[in-house]
Amino acid sequence: QVQLVEFGGGLVQAGGSLRLSCAASGRTASSYATAWFRQAPGKEREFVAAITWSSGYTRYVDSVKGRFTISSDNAKNTVYLQMNSLKPEDTAVYYCALAKTAPVTAYEGGYNYWGQGTQVTVSS
Repeated sequence: QVQLVEFGGGLVQAGGSLRLSCAASGRTASSYATAWFRQAPGKEREFVAAITWSSGYTRYVDSVKGRFTISSDNAKNTVYLQMNSLKPEDTAVYYCALAKTAPVTAYEGGYNYWGQGTQVTVSS
C-alpha cells in the first residue's frame, strides 16, 4: 500500500502563490508517476499536472501552463506543485495521485492511490 498526504493549501488573493506538497510513504518503490488533480464545487475532478519519477517528464493541463510547475524530490518521496499567478477559477480541492505503471495520463483510472485532498481558495 501507498499513503499520500497533501500539504500547503490555504486562502490566497488572486495573483498570489501557493506551493502544495504531496508526501508518499509505504510501498513506493517502482512508482511510475505522481499527478495533481483538482475538483471545484459542482464540477468534476480534473487533471492538473503530472511528473514521472525516473525521467522527470511533466505534463500539464492547458489552463495552468506557464503558471504552475510540478517537481519532485525523489529522496524525500515528495512531489510539489508551485502555483503562481493564481486565479479565482483555481479554487478547488487539490488531490495528489500516484500511478504504479505507465503511461502518464489525465485519466483518473490510471492512478492507483489518492491523497485526501487539500483546499485551495483564491479570492478576487
